[in-house]
Formats: sequence, structure tokens, C-alpha cells
Amino acid sequence: MGLRFTNSPLDMLNGREAPPAHYLLKIQSFNSLLRSCLEKYSSDKFEVGDYKWRLTIYPGGNKQRGGQGHISIFLTLVDTSSLPVGWELHAVFNFFVYDQLRDKYLSLADNQLRRFHAMKTEWGEAKFVELQVFNDSSNGYLINNACVFGAEVFVLKQTRKAECLLTFEKPNVGSYTWTINRFFAQTCFDHHESQWFVAVGHRWRILIYPQGYGDGKGNSVSVFLSLDESSLPANTRLVVSCIIRMFDQNELKADPFEFTGDNHFGESCLLWGAPKFMPLSNLRNPKQTYLVGDTCVMEAAITLFGTISTVS
Repeated sequence: MGLRFTNSPLDMLNGREAPPAHYLLKIQSFNSLLRSCLEKYSSDKFEVGDYKWRLTIYPGGNKQRGGQGHISIFLTLVDTSSLPVGWELHAVFNFFVYDQLRDKYLSLADNQLRRFHAMKTEWGEAKFVELQVFNDSSNGYLINNACVFGAEVFVLKQTRKAECLLTFEKPNVGSYTWTINRFFAQTCFDHHESQWFVAVGHRWRILIYPQGYGDGKGNSVSVFLSLDESSLPANTRLVVSCIIRMFDQNELKADPFEFTGDNHFGESCLLWGAPKFMPLSNLRNPKQTYLVGDTCVMEAAITLFGTISTVS
């Protein structure tokens, strides 16, 4: 869709005082160019985003693309022979025409987002601005047979990530119970580690800090669940719901003290848990029986709902 008027030049779609950031093309004798045998004029190369481009103007319109009676304008990606096989890039671009009477650069309302590749190196507007409107000097585009066009190009860097989620029809459930003796007596260690155990098809272990870790240091028992990375397929994360429990040893039917949460275990997150699992005051409360004779009983219950694989 090209630039048009409704009632006056002020009805143009977009206008600003700042010139285009990347390229300006000034034509001193537009009518001579229009009457010449040149169907189009292509600018010198300019560089944006580590790529080289040209701006092409069809003063009488690109007739092959239906631009009769208009000025056509196109952006072309050049020097593509040095790019790797299968290359492609996405760019946001816009075209401008200068209103010399009002000192405004006018453009389409929406920037153009296009995909450039080996089979498509040029995009543009066949009907950028109507020639009848352009030639009317009261509109400010063509003054003393001179005019100015411009372009801005912003290349989108390919930082996109993608993933594929596979959920199981029936979640995989597993658990492990661990009795910890000499809970506070082993003062040479700041934490206890369970043996590795297999649950939901992967290797895990529980880590517990009797005097706390991180935000729980000195005020809470901290508990974490660790995944063995060697049991995890490459570029895969696990969609897991975890419950870490400490049992009341005198009231076996009583509800345990527990922490519940969801997590995606993977290469970037192999350890998950609760720095403030249980206040130390609760654990040492003589009315509570989570700790009996310096022994406590922990459980990790793991539910695997699915996997997430990274897609390149």
C-alpha cells in the first residue's frame, strides 16, 4: 500500500523531523530521470547489520509489479555470494520521502518485516507514492525538480530458541526414603548427602544442611534434590513435581513436614530445593519429634510429567 492523501498533505500516514538513519538519496533533476530511458536507478551500496544493501527507485513505477502511475521503491540485499549455504535473515525496514515544505520525512504507517534468502533478495513498494500527488509542488515532495528518498533497515539477529514438550499420558512416579543418623553430631560436615538413587528413570540424591544454607543459614534446615547429569539425555529437561518430606517419628500417621514445588531439571538446573525448609526452632522443639536421638527420616517423592527437548 503506497502513500496517499485524503484532504491535504497533513493527512500523510507518518511524519517526523529526524531523517532516515541509514540512507538518503537526493535526486536533483527528477523530471529528467522520469523522461530518460532509465527504468530505475539503484543507489550505491550501504552497510547495515553487517550486510550490504541498495535502494532502488523506479521514477515511472515498476510496471512488472503493477506500479504504473506511481513511484516504486525497493530494498535489495547485495553481495550475498559470501554468505553461507542456506542463509536467511529477517529485517524490518521502512522507506521515506521528504516533505520539503514542512521539513518532515514521511513514511508508511507500518514498518515492513520481511525474510531475505537466496531466492528472494529484494522487497519493496510498487505503489509507494502516486505520481500525480508527488508532482504537485504544494505537497512538498518535488520542489525545483529536486526530491529526497530514504531508508532504514534493522536486521533481526537470530537468537531464537525453540523447544519441544512431550507430556506422558501417565506420569512416572518414584520415591526414596533416607534415614539420617548423627544429624547434628557430624560437625566436620556442613551437610549430608544421600546415596544416589534411581527414580522415574533418572539418578538423584538428597542434600540436607542441618544448620542451613544461603538464606536459611543459621535459622533453618535447608534441603535440596540433585539430579545426576549423566542420567539425562543431551539437550533435555525434565518436567517434574517434587515433594521433600521430614517425618514425625513418634506419630507415624501424622502429616509430615514437607515442601512441594515444580521444576524443570536440566543442564542449567541440576539442583533444586528449599533453603528455608524447616525453622531450626521447630526441629529442636522438644514437643516435636521430627528429630529423635539425633536421627531424622527424609523422603523425596518425584513425579515426572514429561520432557522438554531443545530444537535447533
